[in-house]
Amino acid sequence: MKNYGLELSGRTITAKRDVFIMGIVNCTGDSFYSESRGGAERAFKLEQEGADIIDLGAESTRPGADYVSAEEEIKRLVPVIREIRKKSSIPISIDTRKKSVMEAAFNEGADMLNDVSALEDDEEMASFAAEKGIPVFLMHKRGIPSDMQNDTSYEDVFAEVDSYLRSRADYAVSKGISPSKIIVDPGIGFGKDLEANKCLTARCGQLCGGKYPVLMALSRKSYIGAITGRQTEDRLYGTIACNILSILSGASFVRVHDVAPCADVLAVLKSFRESGLL
Repeated sequence: MKNYGLELSGRTITAKRDVFIMGIVNCTGDSFYSESRGGAERAFKLEQEGADIIDLGAESTRPGADYVSAEEEIKRLVPVIREIRKKSSIPISIDTRKKSVMEAAFNEGADMLNDVSALEDDEEMASFAAEKGIPVFLMHKRGIPSDMQNDTSYEDVFAEVDSYLRSRADYAVSKGISPSKIIVDPGIGFGKDLEANKCLTARCGQLCGGKYPVLMALSRKSYIGAITGRQTEDRLYGTIACNILSILSGASFVRVHDVAPCADVLAVLKSFRESGLL
């Protein structure tokens, strides 16, 4: 567990409990977990429960989902950001692949970019993030949501994901993004089968040789259902277990639907760490 400051465009933030909690707010009608759908009121609820960051998304990336236009993303996101900024300065991450969407969100007060394409889908995105000093989350995936589960075979999933993330981080740096503003994400559930997801959860802290902080976004995902036999709405306890495994492996960020239980887990882990027992 690493406690470090993350520099945003105009301020530095530190996790309350050593690991940053990103609370999920999906400004969509088709995200795989219905309770994550909402707007500013959900964001305020998650902040009250202990979220360090609010992650707003307006384009579902669940398996089988279709992409939406930049105009539609902006239409969904901007009013929510405005409402949040009327009452709160909580850091806001934007889950998008499009520079025009990130620019519109940044102009309304968003702070961070969570790009599931790792800066591949829009060639202008990296330069924009570098210019504005925006931290970027770079995720590994295979294919697009409509077909990403068609091919989940790897010779060595850890080596292949690791190699990809290293290459995308190098690309980000080449475009002027500071290494201190790069976070990597192995993309749990994005073109991976059960064993691949387990491997990446257990070894996440080893990605890129530990050079970059790691985000784990595994909340209520299907691999947890495969292990537990539970449907999406009943995967909280499995999610907690997998988050603990990833944190003990070295994750610095966890992206979750259920902030309060995660905050309690991190409080306990921090207490043990401070006592020298972890």
